[in-house]
Amino acid sequence: MDTSMEFTLGLSEGVAWPWPIAVYLFFAGISGGALTTALVLRFYKGQVENTAFLKAAALVAFITISLGMLCLVVDLTNPLFFWRILVYYNLNSVMSIGVIALSVYIPLVAILTLFTLEKELLSVSALGFLKPIIDKLVAFRRPIEVVVLVLAISVCAYTGFLISALIRFPIINTSVLPALFIASGISAGAASAKMVAVYFFKEQLHSAEMKVLHGAEWPIMFAEAMFIFMIATALMTGNEGAQMAFAAFHEGTWASVFWLGVIGIGFVGPLLLHFALGKHFSHSAKAFYISGLCAVSGMMCLRLFILYAGQNYAI
Repeated sequence: MDTSMEFTLGLSEGVAWPWPIAVYLFFAGISGGALTTALVLRFYKGQVENTAFLKAAALVAFITISLGMLCLVVDLTNPLFFWRILVYYNLNSVMSIGVIALSVYIPLVAILTLFTLEKELLSVSALGFLKPIIDKLVAFRRPIEVVVLVLAISVCAYTGFLISALIRFPIINTSVLPALFIASGISAGAASAKMVAVYFFKEQLHSAEMKVLHGAEWPIMFAEAMFIFMIATALMTGNEGAQMAFAAFHEGTWASVFWLGVIGIGFVGPLLLHFALGKHFSHSAKAFYISGLCAVSGMMCLRLFILYAGQNYAI
């Protein structure tokens, strides 16, 4: 029996990896990035309480990875047979290894979400049945957090490894891609979790924890820009096929997506908001939310550019 699962061309617009895959890469990056940031901060500061940012990160991570998996299922040739990828594995396949990691990551993120939102969930009488479940699992919270942290970083990197295996596409087939996806995932994931923490969990905009997170934005953004520069330079100075692929950065629709979406919105936008529009505005709630949306939008444009421009400029 053929147990392979192929991706459909019905949503592909003529490419092997269509927009649902780009959306999955976006959601998976936010999920892994949000939890990586929250758990690193938790371990570094020795936190024992469920902070607003940790609650937000867990909630964002669970929702986004669930939506990401939905995109993957929708893009399968036979969506109703998605269970096959959970049963049949090929350890020589990057996709199968990723599925194994996600099969562990998703339930553990769900459990971590129960821990962090225990107070909010149990305040709803209909969810009282969750209390004995949480009480039984809470003794394993620290090991679960450690495993989730490792898997969160792995999920960010995995999305890069998954598509970098496409050897015919110079933009995609680069060892720098997993590192770029980790950096951009952390940037967008942290921004998403910060906005949710402030809006829904009433975190103070300038609390000590938020100041630490604001300070971490710039080195992460610098690392992201450096990885993009490395990819562009490698293409520009590479063989004939690589140099042809470099055209994606300066011609056509996807060059516009790169310069307006990735660079303009994702990088220049936050820099202007923080350094060029005055201290009063840069510390305002409006600047905070706009900057966060810029980081998230820029990350989505980056995923679209890498996936689509990468496939359109093949060897």
